[in-house]
Amino acid sequence: MIVYLETLGCSRNQVDSEIMLGKLAAAGHQITGDPAKAHAIIVNTCGFISTASDEAVETILDMAEYKRDGVCKRLVATGCLAQRYKDDPDLVKSLPEVDAFLGTAACEQIVAAVEGGETAALTLFPDPNKRAFQNLEDSRELLSQGFAYIKVSEGCNRHCTYCIIPSLRGKQRSRPVADICAEAATLVEAGVKEIILTAENTTDYGQDLAGDSGFDTVLDELAQAVQAKDKSAWIRFLYTHPKTLDEAVIRAVHKHPNICSYYDVPIQHAASSTLKRMGRPYTRQDLITLFKTIRRLDPQACLRTTVIVGFPGETEDEFQTLLDFIREVKFDHLGVFTYSDSDDLKSHGFKNHVPEDVAEQRHDTIMAEQAKISEALNERHLGQIYPVLIEESPEEGVYIGRTPFQAPEVDGVTFIYSDGLDIGTLVQVRITDAFEYDIAGEKA
Repeated sequence: MIVYLETLGCSRNQVDSEIMLGKLAAAGHQITGDPAKAHAIIVNTCGFISTASDEAVETILDMAEYKRDGVCKRLVATGCLAQRYKDDPDLVKSLPEVDAFLGTAACEQIVAAVEGGETAALTLFPDPNKRAFQNLEDSRELLSQGFAYIKVSEGCNRHCTYCIIPSLRGKQRSRPVADICAEAATLVEAGVKEIILTAENTTDYGQDLAGDSGFDTVLDELAQAVQAKDKSAWIRFLYTHPKTLDEAVIRAVHKHPNICSYYDVPIQHAASSTLKRMGRPYTRQDLITLFKTIRRLDPQACLRTTVIVGFPGETEDEFQTLLDFIREVKFDHLGVFTYSDSDDLKSHGFKNHVPEDVAEQRHDTIMAEQAKISEALNERHLGQIYPVLIEESPEEGVYIGRTPFQAPEVDGVTFIYSDGLDIGTLVQVRITDAFEYDIAGEKA
């Protein structure tokens, strides 16, 4: 059978997709990048916020057209959207085109779901808390070239009032360090140049384990494992939590040259009163101290964050506190979300919801300010030489890649004007131009 898989959402979803594709390939199925050629189509959905849920439903309906007009005989919906609405009796009725719904812990059942016969919609929602980690003997079918994500844990023990993730992914479960290192070694041996660690909160790693196996231990052991296989490959980690990104982690980054001095720290807000309503266990001053500590211990640090505007009860003064904070810290990269409401969130019951137009205006204000900050910071790179991971070539003589201070999809990119470069390789590039979010250069 020929199978196509569409992945929506975050890097954790991408790993799940790669695991499912690996299982399908091992079962003898052929993977295609063209849904028009597929006998079975899988949509691995995101359901974190309302816009993501809307996109997931639209994608499912788009893929259903291949069942009506093409060769597709089976449509499967997996992931967070299915998990979030698993108790909704209208889920199956509203999407009759879907032959199987699989929750976030049902990757193991993907082959059966794809191969299933002509029956009523199959619904499989195993308990996320009982999901096993990936079997290292099972290969993944990577959806990216040159880099690969590795999950260091599953689930989350935190209770942010705007977030549904714990009910979708279960409680925090840290993966054995040896498994993380073994998978990274296998990937690097296969030619991967960048290992990216991901989780709901990477720096929460080890809180569910006995002993002192914190995230700094993961970084120490992983850095050595990767270096033993390829001295040029580098490591990045995403989704840290301000409460557990401590000095031990920062010192581990600074200690190992193959770990990117890149700190993705989603703060969500900077007004202490807003943070309290969000269920975030830190204050504005805690954040100031954290970022000063990072820059003191790791002077080359690149800082990235995400924030939410329009959270219920956000006043003009609280928004101004956030804006002033962004101006003070000067993040290299910053993403902004407007608050997404849903009746299954604790924050739904909060008073003084912010009008949508006000939230959008605050979003635009933050982005305009960040554009100025980003361009000024990018100008520091002029004349510098950096290793760049080449990812694509949109036209002859032009390549697009990323430096150690640029993560995939969420940050700017580096344009390289050259010929004869190979996708998935590292090239030394001298930076000649700086823009609002991107930089450009030539092969050094």
